[in-house]
Amino acid sequence: MARSSLQLVLLNTLLALVGASSFADDAAKNERDGMSPSRVEQIAERARKSIVEITFAGRDGDQQGLGTGFVIDADGLIATNLHVIGEARPISVRTVDGKRHDVLAVHASDRNLDLAVLKIANSELKPLALAEGPAAQGAPIVVMGNPYGLRNSVVAGVLSGRQTIADREMLQLAIPIEPGNSGGPVIDEAGRVLGIVTMKSAVTNNLGFAVPIEKLRPLLEQPNPIPLQRWLTIGALDDAEWSPRFGARWMQRAGRIFVSQPGQGFGGRSLLLRETELPDLPYEIAVQVKLDDEGGAAGIVFHSDDDQRHYGFYPSAGNLRLTCFNGPSVYSWQVLFNEPCRDYKPGEWNQLKVRVEQDKIACFVNDALVVESHDKKILSGKVGLAKFRDTKAEFKQFLVAKHVPSALPSAASVAIVEKQLDGLPSLEDLLPEELASLTGNSTTSAAVLRRQAETLDERAKHLRALARDVHVQAVVAELAALASARGEPIDLLRGALLIARLDDEELTVEPYLEQVDRMATDIREALAADAPPAACLAALDHYLFEQNGFHGSRTEYYHRANSYLNRVLDDREGLPITLSLLYMELAKRLDLQVEGIALPGHFIVRFQPEDGEGQLIDVFDGAKRLSLADAERRVRELAGLALEPAHLEPAPPRAILLRMLGNLRGLAQNEGDKEALLRYVEASVAINPEGIADRGLRALARFETGRRRAALADLDWFLENEPAGIDLDRIRQMRDYFQHNDRPPLR
Repeated sequence: MARSSLQLVLLNTLLALVGASSFADDAAKNERDGMSPSRVEQIAERARKSIVEITFAGRDGDQQGLGTGFVIDADGLIATNLHVIGEARPISVRTVDGKRHDVLAVHASDRNLDLAVLKIANSELKPLALAEGPAAQGAPIVVMGNPYGLRNSVVAGVLSGRQTIADREMLQLAIPIEPGNSGGPVIDEAGRVLGIVTMKSAVTNNLGFAVPIEKLRPLLEQPNPIPLQRWLTIGALDDAEWSPRFGARWMQRAGRIFVSQPGQGFGGRSLLLRETELPDLPYEIAVQVKLDDEGGAAGIVFHSDDDQRHYGFYPSAGNLRLTCFNGPSVYSWQVLFNEPCRDYKPGEWNQLKVRVEQDKIACFVNDALVVESHDKKILSGKVGLAKFRDTKAEFKQFLVAKHVPSALPSAASVAIVEKQLDGLPSLEDLLPEELASLTGNSTTSAAVLRRQAETLDERAKHLRALARDVHVQAVVAELAALASARGEPIDLLRGALLIARLDDEELTVEPYLEQVDRMATDIREALAADAPPAACLAALDHYLFEQNGFHGSRTEYYHRANSYLNRVLDDREGLPITLSLLYMELAKRLDLQVEGIALPGHFIVRFQPEDGEGQLIDVFDGAKRLSLADAERRVRELAGLALEPAHLEPAPPRAILLRMLGNLRGLAQNEGDKEALLRYVEASVAINPEGIADRGLRALARFETGRRRAALADLDWFLENEPAGIDLDRIRQMRDYFQHNDRPPLR
């Protein structure tokens, strides 16, 4: 089976396994604080005249990129993302009246922040006001932009938090982001700009990120203006040395060549050919390459006819591949070799080298021979670089010579350096002159030192992971014992505190159990001995919400602390499910029957008197009493569903704990925290060992975090237990993939 077909099979299998585990959590679906449609319309109408469409042209003059910008100064300053305006490309700005405006200069830019400010020749623009301080988590927002070229589109959502991504502080937006939204403003209820949309989540469709607007202010205070004429030459390749083919964006900076965007050739192919004379046979071509995503493909081309025919040697989706490209489409391509190679280092710089002889092609990675071929379909032509699909790649040290020196130091020179290192004192006692023995061959010395440091770093990382696993497995064992106790109901309060302990090794459970007991005692002491249930319930409400200020978290709704019961008790703030759990536990100690009701998107409780009808209560909303019509409306608004009788069935303790873990799992997925995700699914399987979806997700999480043997054990469970509805052949294929690959097939 072809690799791509196998990945599709595995994708379908994983969807079957984990699709049911998409968390129906409160945090993901709750938008209680969103703006009304009329308010959104008002904000959009006022801001529309300040929104612009930004495009940049490709090498052939056609439109290659599209995004959004907004006016920040009436004299013609437009804020947007740097990636929206491209690099060394003609830029066009179109205002709401349809007029196109010349860009005079890139007034300011910051590559790390992905920000740019354009200057256009227009002094009659209407600027948007910029917010003065940081926005509150949970604040309602409006985003305007040009997704897929649909001009002046509007979408409303919530500012769900702040995250650090690639060392950049970002606003997290509970809102769908599409191509063309980049550079658009994030606007608050007062019409002020909170941030600039810059990227969408790769995990979920309804999540995006924006640069906080306070990051723009230093650029405006100290701009670095570049006239457009000079901007068009930044990063440009020397036409006498390099010749691009089939589009994409090739540029050079600091001695390196960068490529991004899909090429116009089939499969996103693009070439960069070297316009210099080649040596006589035999000769070698070499380059250092690093991919931004190992699912991509980029490397060396040789024997190019300056058009569609050439050979290519390159990493591709985890393998090293040698291909004969004998025409424009895949039907004319022949893959001569496509296998993984242990000498290739994913995510790092790797030297690719091709030796071209009269009757043989030899391909190397990091000096290790990968494949030899006697294919002779193409016998001569130009050499250069290639990229495929949507790959972003960097290249350096491109060489063509009769013999290219080794990329790695010799074993003898490494041995000499290692012996010299053994005699060095510690850094505290080291004198500069004692490094003289190493500076004579500084390149090798530095390489050996970095390799030793990487080895120690990996060992330290491994030991820290083991320490975390020891803690997690101890908590998981407690949860498993709690969930499997015979003849006894699950201790919901202890289980909730153990879930919090997964992320907090310092947490001691017993003091919080005692605290809840004391709270119940305080409530009971304020009641008459013969107080009826209704009076006890009223006293519970008064104690929690009036005397002690417990409340639903609104400004930091998506904070993980809202799912930790110890933090709910400490901070008196939480999610619907954690506040409801506390309410139920206190009610139980007051001999009141209060049961959890797991409405889709919002957890509530029901007080069930000994006689008479039960009363629905929204603990998150200060124990507000709900009618059945209220519950129907909340389910419809928050989850987009009709209320069903099954939604009003009491939630058993096991289901409540699993839902709490689902909330945490959803937050970990959104944050890309795979280790945390694994902790939560480990706990879920401990509580519900027969849960097919959780076990499937755990297999994937274990594999993605490097725990191959444990992942295989989960897949073996499916093969041994043969649960209904699971295609065991696909499980076997997945097991084979896990067994023989170092990285997961899905990203």
